[in-house]
Amino acid sequence: MVAQLDYPTMKEIFRRFAEANPHPEGELEHVNAFTLLVAVALSAQATDVGVNKATRSLWPVADTPQKMLALGEEGLIEHIKSIGLYRTKAKNVIALSRLLVERFGGQVPSSRAALVSLPGVGRKTANVVLNMGWGHPAQAVDTHIFRVGNRSGICPGKDVDVVERAIEDNVPVEYQRHAHHWLILHGRYICTARKPRCADCLIRDLCRFEEKTA
Repeated sequence: MVAQLDYPTMKEIFRRFAEANPHPEGELEHVNAFTLLVAVALSAQATDVGVNKATRSLWPVADTPQKMLALGEEGLIEHIKSIGLYRTKAKNVIALSRLLVERFGGQVPSSRAALVSLPGVGRKTANVVLNMGWGHPAQAVDTHIFRVGNRSGICPGKDVDVVERAIEDNVPVEYQRHAHHWLILHGRYICTARKPRCADCLIRDLCRFEEKTA
């Protein structure tokens, strides 16, 4: 495992990310906190592109927990059957919609503990909702961040919890609000799994990855 980068290097890396993309955004389409929560839950083991394609017809008819319950599990399946594990996901979305109505007044809660109490919602999903829905600097570590963090030294760790803590502990606070978006986008489009595009990388000179491509 590569060593954690030092503070001056981290500050320069995120300065460059911020300069190149001052307002990074997640790529899952949503219209409010509820649709964001559902979209992230649907995205497990699926692509954002695939989820967006399915939800474009879903949000106009089910953008609140109450409307989702009215649509029902079979109605939901008709919208999301192109997504992997759609039956399990449909069951979870209906169950979490019911709990939102029964326990939280039909509103998406703003604490991690409350969010992860919902069916199909894990820590990563909760962190995405806290970050994008509430502006909290929560770090949602996915496979892209795990790869980038361990290759570069930005946030190395043996598992996602350690990587999450490394981001929280080492990214300068003024960059933490958007840190996980910059890292996800960097991993998705530049520091790709099979053949990273090192020649196009804006932090190439600061990265600890030894097997850089031309």
